[in-house]
Amino acid sequence: MSNTEVQLGVDGTVATISFVTEAGLNVGSSGMMRKFSEVVARVAENGKVRITVIRGVGKVFLAGADIKEMATYDREKALEYGRLGQSVLNAIESLPSITVAAINGAAMGGGMELALACDFRIAVKSAKIGLPESSLGLIPGWGGIIRATRLIGPSRAKRLYLSALPVSAEEGLEFGLVDEIVNAQEDLGPRVAAFCKSFRRGAPAAVALAKRAARDGDDLNAFADCFTTDDAREGIAAFVEKRPARWME
Repeated sequence: MSNTEVQLGVDGTVATISFVTEAGLNVGSSGMMRKFSEVVARVAENGKVRITVIRGVGKVFLAGADIKEMATYDREKALEYGRLGQSVLNAIESLPSITVAAINGAAMGGGMELALACDFRIAVKSAKIGLPESSLGLIPGWGGIIRATRLIGPSRAKRLYLSALPVSAEEGLEFGLVDEIVNAQEDLGPRVAAFCKSFRRGAPAAVALAKRAARDGDDLNAFADCFTTDDAREGIAAFVEKRPARWME
């Protein structure tokens, strides 16, 4: 079983979740995914977090699920593992903070599914991304088919999960899988930090409600709910008084 650790750091309004493995190959075993679930819950409970960055340390972002562990599965164990993965990725998608996947290397299978659950993806040029499960006689089990189809359309999504072939970060940018690419790993951290700063104008409550509206397909009630928040009162007052809103750092 993989010994990938999940680490959490919080610096002001930015939370960083890191996957770390001594050998450098981060893998999503059931134990790792349970730890990940606990860390995501801690981020969700922290009302100060406005940006959540998810990154890999070492050779890959996340190489995928633990294939050696899955070799022992029957249908019931597969359901249990799939439900665990889906619950964690649904929790990522539901975070009120803006989420960014910082893809430092391969994001394959479950790694790509995780990246798809984030709001944005920034990748190193050399990174490979893909859904190779069909080459193992499997399919993505953590919501990747649905999220990829929603993001890039059915034809391009099918090319990924039916062929099992990875695409480069540059192809991912062309497809709309990746939002930005950088040339080297040392460029990734600074670019992610600069990218995150571009969201400082948006009120935290408005960002959370906009994400909810996009997820649920109900912008009318989300719009109305804005008027129950302190952020809306502050934002309107700041506009009328011609001053910056107080949530801007």
